[in-house]
Amino acid sequence: MAELTVAVVSAERSIWQGKAKSIVAKTPDGEIGVLPGHSPVLALLLEAPLRIETVDGVKVLVAVHGGFFSVDSDRVNVIAETAELAEEIDVERAKAALERARQAAGGPDDPEAAAAKRAETRLAVAVGTR
Repeated sequence: MAELTVAVVSAERSIWQGKAKSIVAKTPDGEIGVLPGHSPVLALLLEAPLRIETVDGVKVLVAVHGGFFSVDSDRVNVIAETAELAEEIDVERAKAALERARQAAGGPDDPEAAAAKRAETRLAVAVGTR
């Protein structure tokens, strides 16, 4: 069976690595799904959940906050500015951060709007596993 070798890293640490059936990431052009045999790709990552299905069928969700990924010869490297596994996210803390950011945001270019998007991504990933 063909499989992908996946590594997800951030500036701080290695987040996840292993063998996968598929990976789905969000780019400026939309979501991209990667299966074994995919043609080479280099793309920017948007603030969004990264979905990995392992060869054992386990779903791994990662909150990715910017970065890029590359695909070449069934090898996928995700280099995120910051990233967190779903089980590392404190849901109540993420909800509070989202509420604070929404109240403080003055418009789409406001830094608080970016903070709200980060909190939304973290909640989507954390709740997706519960």
